[in-house]
Amino acid sequence: MTVNSTARSQRPRIAIAGATGRVGSTLIGLLASEPADVVALTRNPDAAILPVGMAAAKVDFDEPRTLVDALQGIDRLFVSHGTSLQQVEHEIALIDAAVVSGVSHIVKLSAFGPPTRLNPMSWHMQIEAHLAMQSVASTVLRPSAFADVLKRSAAYIAIDSWAGAAGNGRINFIDTRDVARVARVALLEHVEPESQRVYHLTGPRAMTMHEIADELSKLLGRKVNYGERTFEQQRELLLAEGLPAFVADLLVGLDQVFRDSALGETTTTVQEVTGEAPLPLTRWLAENVAIFQK
Repeated sequence: MTVNSTARSQRPRIAIAGATGRVGSTLIGLLASEPADVVALTRNPDAAILPVGMAAAKVDFDEPRTLVDALQGIDRLFVSHGTSLQQVEHEIALIDAAVVSGVSHIVKLSAFGPPTRLNPMSWHMQIEAHLAMQSVASTVLRPSAFADVLKRSAAYIAIDSWAGAAGNGRINFIDTRDVARVARVALLEHVEPESQRVYHLTGPRAMTMHEIADELSKLLGRKVNYGERTFEQQRELLLAEGLPAFVADLLVGLDQVFRDSALGETTTTVQEVTGEAPLPLTRWLAENVAIFQK
């Protein structure tokens, strides 16, 4: 899918909420060379490190007026708040401010997966439902699990103690760069005022944790195993690490989704939207192999 040349010639004004996050920071870099005026929404504009020519605007969710003020004159908004207990409240507030400010197109970073009580998928469902009721064009990006999630296990892999509760479930991990590439196209292309779209984004192939362990074994030149834990055992270990209970529950819930192969589907959306195939997990592992070494 190519970006509409007419839309690009109008030099849209784009606001990025979550500009310092996993996808947002990559997206900012991709937009730096585009004919668009980009504004990063942040709590601390003075600390924001942005490409030359990009501006930062202060927002404070405790002061809703700052959201409206920051979005004045903005045509398109990328929403990625980051996982937190305030995510639903804050993203809905941002969507409402965008509608009040006259934003014409909202691109929301959501999550792939089935209808569920598990968070953060449940939170995204609530936000998506609110967005769907607004009189604004919207594009929802639903990526499968980010490959970066595996970084959390790097220290355990390095000392041969990797384990979890994902079982033999198949997971189609996606590279952050692919999600950002789709977001770039979504923000720059022309959409009709009544447009409501969803993109399901995955990598090119699903793998089990055991298959990922085998790939790491090849890269590291030593045997890597993925050990099995129950959900209860995994939660106890995470709490013992000092993680807050809600974070432990999020990670155990993610393992449950993995175990059920709920993120095992393969879509062609990344290639259809960007014109380039998604990056395979094997490439991500090779690029990041140093973090898994002893």
